[in-house]
Amino acid sequence: MKRSELAISVSLVPVDYLMLLVAGAVSYYTRFWEPITSIRPVVFNLPFWFYFNWVLLFALIWLLAFALAGLYSMRGTSRAIDELTRIILGCSTAVAALMFVFFFSRSLFDSRFIVLAVWFFSIIFVILGRGLVRTVQHWLYRFNIGVHRVVVIGEGRLAKDIVASFISNIRAGYRVVDQFNDFSDQTELALKELISDDKFDEILVATPHLPAATLDRLNDFSYVNHIDLKYIADIFDFPINNFVINNIAGLPMVELRKTRLDGWGRIIKRVFDLVLSIVLIVLLSPVLLIIVIAIKLDSPGTVFFSYKRIGENGRPFKYFKFRSMVMGAHKLRFDEEFLRQQEDLRQGTPMMKFKNDPRVTKVGKFIRHYSLDELPELFNVFIGKMSLVGPRPHEVEEVRRYGAYHQRVLSIKPGMTGMAQVSGRSDLEFDEEVRLDIWYMENWSMKLDLMILFKTPLAVLKKRKAE
Repeated sequence: MKRSELAISVSLVPVDYLMLLVAGAVSYYTRFWEPITSIRPVVFNLPFWFYFNWVLLFALIWLLAFALAGLYSMRGTSRAIDELTRIILGCSTAVAALMFVFFFSRSLFDSRFIVLAVWFFSIIFVILGRGLVRTVQHWLYRFNIGVHRVVVIGEGRLAKDIVASFISNIRAGYRVVDQFNDFSDQTELALKELISDDKFDEILVATPHLPAATLDRLNDFSYVNHIDLKYIADIFDFPINNFVINNIAGLPMVELRKTRLDGWGRIIKRVFDLVLSIVLIVLLSPVLLIIVIAIKLDSPGTVFFSYKRIGENGRPFKYFKFRSMVMGAHKLRFDEEFLRQQEDLRQGTPMMKFKNDPRVTKVGKFIRHYSLDELPELFNVFIGKMSLVGPRPHEVEEVRRYGAYHQRVLSIKPGMTGMAQVSGRSDLEFDEEVRLDIWYMENWSMKLDLMILFKTPLAVLKKRKAE
């Protein structure tokens, strides 16, 4: 770990403590602020310095809660959403401990308002304090201070993606010094020359195809020359990050899991889907009614378009959404003369997407653009055939043309939205869409679901090639 990262990790402790003291002071003065006292008069005597002495003590409890939540981990910087989650968890744990103390020491308890205000302001100010630290860290990256200087070993898509990502995302804190296809004798000589000139700190292996003997030699090289060695696994080629080791009859057995969505995770996701689908159906009922009326006025035919799609474990289910095309439009996709006249954006894949599809009605074009035609899927979520987040439900004809790799996405329930939808919607190449859905399936978490749901409205507003 670089010294700058150690310094950042250590500096977070006093910064957090200072922010907690500020949160405590702001909470106190907020309680005695005239607009608040006019609504809820103060009926207790709490001198500021008596109160602040307790804040100095309880702020240490906050730091302990932060440590238990992993906010002082030395494993490097984490994603913003991970840090935010841990801050909320740490503050909530500390407040729970605070309430526990007050329960047995009622003389200390003078204002529930202040306690709740401390919880709220501690989250806000700690986020601001840490945001300032991260801003300084990212600003220093621009001057190559604290940046990981790396040599990438590997060729192909994974290596290219890694290099491109480091170049485009300076906030990651990595700068590629050089790249080699493999670890040959010539590569070793070149690396030794770079080491003598103090040009790099780490080696990133970005290929799954290096022989075991070569990896051993590379590992020895890193030890001898005091260089960090990291291996970047291609998560789209093999699910090496999703396994469990069990002891069966005294033998270690590695189970490669298709998805983390199992056990309690499956139950929690289902409860979340059920509750939120009910809430959304109730809140969006006026919108649903308006769309029903618009479809009936726009073109003759039914309001809903219903047909079979393939769901979890390859089982078909009745899928329906608002009709956005003329009646009988689904049959035209098998009409050779019609197909010759269209530009298929997914040609060469199991799917079909037509540019400027002539089957789409006027109202259909509008509701498809904003994905309003998919709102009835909420009822499929409610009955358990779909989930709010997951791979898109593909048609029977499409699934028949799937390869073995594509079949992986059928291991979990299809979703109204998913990784592919928030990463490019229908403009993605089919194989890329499948890769994203498989990655989601293997790395599922409720936090990931929430992130995708928050990103979905922005993805809906983004212009697509196929409407």
